[in-house]
Amino acid sequence: MRIFLLTEEAAGAVMKITGKKNNNFFRKNAAGWMLMVPSLILFAYFVWIPLLESVRISMYSAKGIKLQQFVGFKNYADVFHHPDFLPALRNTFSYTLWSLIIGFLVPIVLALFISEIRRGKSFFKVGIYLPNIVPGMAMVLMFGFIFRPGQTGILNILLAKIGLPPSAWLTNPHFTKPLIIVALTWKGAGATALLYIAGLQGIDPELYEAAIIDGAGIWRRIVNITLPCIYNLARTLLILQIISVFQILYEPLVMTNGGPNNASISIMQLMYRYAFERYDYPKASAVAVIICLILIVLTVVYNKVNRKRDY
Repeated sequence: MRIFLLTEEAAGAVMKITGKKNNNFFRKNAAGWMLMVPSLILFAYFVWIPLLESVRISMYSAKGIKLQQFVGFKNYADVFHHPDFLPALRNTFSYTLWSLIIGFLVPIVLALFISEIRRGKSFFKVGIYLPNIVPGMAMVLMFGFIFRPGQTGILNILLAKIGLPPSAWLTNPHFTKPLIIVALTWKGAGATALLYIAGLQGIDPELYEAAIIDGAGIWRRIVNITLPCIYNLARTLLILQIISVFQILYEPLVMTNGGPNNASISIMQLMYRYAFERYDYPKASAVAVIICLILIVLTVVYNKVNRKRDY
């Protein structure tokens, strides 16, 4: 009986201690939870609920917007066997690779250039950000006129002024994807460069002063001080760029409509065709789920590689 009383007293003491700790925990973090809850609700409403609904719809057959019967993974099998799926998937990875070759270093170079100049920094910041405020559709139409093949394309007109023959830019499958990435980089590089500039401003100036005293030139300062200090920022922006470019849609849709001969079709454009040309919403949902799974895998692999490198 005495042992039972001791155990009961000990249990009560433990409950009092844990209860106080839990109360203190929630009291200390109440403000944080109040700030997070609206964002979590909006995130769940606009991201998780549509994603789960896409998974559900992809498992059914449909007539218009009305679901008919459960078909399991048949829609996924039909998407995999579609003749445009592999070209779309291959082109999407190609877009991502070209964006890393063309577009990833441009914001870093712009940020380094602006941080090194002495005068006119505000002017250059405004100048590089201006393309970002141009509507996306206007940007695509503008570059469509620039790269138009024949004698009416702006680029071909400029080439004719210096005696060079016109070229079939967007109708050449070797040029199509790089030119689309050039247009995409022109629009988005400025905003990314401003993020790098903000990261550069957080670097301790004494590091540069010590490097200058030691006789380091601008190239050695960039390699040994600047790039290591913005490495974590660049790593984060890299995976965000991969996720963004992997979902490329209206650039190839408007500039080339996926041509020539599916040379520029993206996997998002394939989903667009299923949803808004064939009105086959289950297969469009299946493509959306496939895109989500691919991005999750890429993100997990990227984080594991970076974690091993950090160790």
